[in-house]
Amino acid sequence: METSELIKKVRKIEIKTRGLSKQLFSGEYHSAFKGRGMAFSEVRNYYPGDEIRTIDWNVTARTGEPYVKVFEEERELTLMLIVDVSASENFGTKEQFKRELVTEICAILAFSAIQNNDKIGLILFSSEVELYIPPKKGKSHVLRIIRELIDFKPKKSGTNISEAMSYFNSVIKKRSIAFVLSDFIDDDFIKPMKIAARRHDTIALQVNDKGEYELPKLGLIQITDPETGGTKWIDSTNKRVRLAYSDWWKKKQDDLEYHFLKSNVDHIQINTGESYIAPLQRFFKKRESRR
Repeated sequence: METSELIKKVRKIEIKTRGLSKQLFSGEYHSAFKGRGMAFSEVRNYYPGDEIRTIDWNVTARTGEPYVKVFEEERELTLMLIVDVSASENFGTKEQFKRELVTEICAILAFSAIQNNDKIGLILFSSEVELYIPPKKGKSHVLRIIRELIDFKPKKSGTNISEAMSYFNSVIKKRSIAFVLSDFIDDDFIKPMKIAARRHDTIALQVNDKGEYELPKLGLIQITDPETGGTKWIDSTNKRVRLAYSDWWKKKQDDLEYHFLKSNVDHIQINTGESYIAPLQRFFKKRESRR
């Protein structure tokens, strides 16, 4: 992409998403995540009513009097965007590709984070980790992330969420807010996501297109897997074929929901061609109500 064209695209996304983050999301982002990172401050004498789990047993044993640990909300958090850039993201039948929608959502989250004085980092992955940008603050850093999301060209076409999560778990030691943005068309990634969720506030943000799970009645059509290049002919006018495909997709979604719930991973679903504002607002409100 030409530099001038890239600058125009970055500017267009900045204007749209920065305005939305100021008007709709910055306060809700803060309400949803404030206090998620807690840092040790000091110990003090135990008072009746203090939670037993806050007792510092080492200091209590040493002094012979009960002491509790005091924690303070960390003034800055770290937002990590873990983004699928595999070939299946370059698909869309409703106004935009999945990757374009993911870019807008990432920009919304990033601008909301910097308004909260948080750091933002980025991991792009396909069947391998393609790019890592360490967390930093500031508008220029966010614009760099947006540029990469728009113009990055992955070396591989496949998807390996497990590899991305394992990498994330190894490079980010401090507790963070981790948004994993993908269509989750992959297998065997639940274990590393579960490990991440033990240490980090982990959210699976699933972006799909209706063309992936609703077969149109177009007769004999050829379906191509963009990641493997494999093709298959199907008769889309056959009701049993359409029902079987729909049942397969529903089972896949039910399995995802089940595993995310068991792993303590929040799950958001957004489709291309639909507004992402309402799903994100519902998520933030739900998180705030759980506090």
